[in-house]
Amino acid sequence: MKVKFLTFFFLILSQFAHSKVLEVGQNKSFKKIKDALAQAINGDTILIHQGIYKEGNIIVDKEVTLIGKNWPILDGQKKYEILSIKSNNTVITGFRVENSGYATLDDPGAIKVYEANHVTVCDNILDDNFFGIYLQYCKNTVVKNNRIKAYGVEEQQIGNGIHCWKSDSLQIIGNRISGHRDGIYFEFVTNSVIWRNISTKNIRYGLHFMFSNNDAYITNVFKNNGAGVAVMFTKNVTMINNTFEENWGDASYGLFLKEISDSYIFGNTFIRNTSGIHMEGTSRIKVEKNVFESNGWGMKIQASCMENEVVTNNFIANTFDISTNGSLVLNTFNGNYWDKYDGYDLDRNHIGDVPYHPLSLFSVIVENNPPAMLLFRSFMVTLLDKSEKMIPSLTPDNFIDNTPLMHSVDL
Repeated sequence: MKVKFLTFFFLILSQFAHSKVLEVGQNKSFKKIKDALAQAINGDTILIHQGIYKEGNIIVDKEVTLIGKNWPILDGQKKYEILSIKSNNTVITGFRVENSGYATLDDPGAIKVYEANHVTVCDNILDDNFFGIYLQYCKNTVVKNNRIKAYGVEEQQIGNGIHCWKSDSLQIIGNRISGHRDGIYFEFVTNSVIWRNISTKNIRYGLHFMFSNNDAYITNVFKNNGAGVAVMFTKNVTMINNTFEENWGDASYGLFLKEISDSYIFGNTFIRNTSGIHMEGTSRIKVEKNVFESNGWGMKIQASCMENEVVTNNFIANTFDISTNGSLVLNTFNGNYWDKYDGYDLDRNHIGDVPYHPLSLFSVIVENNPPAMLLFRSFMVTLLDKSEKMIPSLTPDNFIDNTPLMHSVDL
């Protein structure tokens, strides 16, 4: 056993002993990155010094580490995919990658990873590319602390900032993305985490994912995107401590959930969105300890939703706290704080003694007749809502919070 261990140790040691550093730049051993890659072997490091490198499509098919010193520029000249990673255990760090080719058939990217595992792409600046970082058929890959910016005007003419397709166990951490079609895009991606990213001013979604199960989205900021965040056809999603802010538009929302099940939404902030959360066809979602503040609608829960729990949330200064498009109520609301609640607490247990009906009559009317919004804040609408609270007739009796809180939840 001891002999086997020593043999393994010396094999590893010999591998590191043979690895070397190849330098690229003016007055260095190599003038071109491609020339250094041609001479490199697995385990080598290629150190690329400051300069502008216009080498077309650079294919990395060896297990090497590429390090940029003083932000060398890899320029795709609007013609080429710039870095194509086709080997495992590759590291790309310290580069400014800009001006990739634009095409809709092969989706060229600034950095594209093809069927490779244990790849790290970190601390790069990506500017004015079609796709920023593109991962396909990858496992255990890390995309961290990159700055990704594009200048798209129409979504058909630009790709996504970080695009992930049919991959597993990814870590998308601490990136800043703006100006792309979607900031972050997941499709058929499992067991992955998106953490501490800031996705702003993207044309369509700050985050868009479909058919991606068992993922977690934690402490991200999605601000001022075209339609907010969309989560569709997915199960076992965890969304914690994210901020959804200033996503405005006729068909916009902070978070759009469609055909989602068995998921958890906790500790998020929804502020100044057309709709904080819009739910269609969702089931067994727990929405807990979130803040819905200054939205057009705090939540829109369509009649196709069932077995969802909305508990211990703060609803503050929303035009409408809750809206629905049907009369059947298959979801529960308990222990939330509603700033429009005007009940009392005689036993001083911080829970209202009178149940609260968060669904106003006017919100039901607007849901079915959007032009009626022109009458908002009129005396007639105020009278309608006051009358409905006293003698409910058109809003569902069981659309109710039996234990409304008297004070907002300290989150």
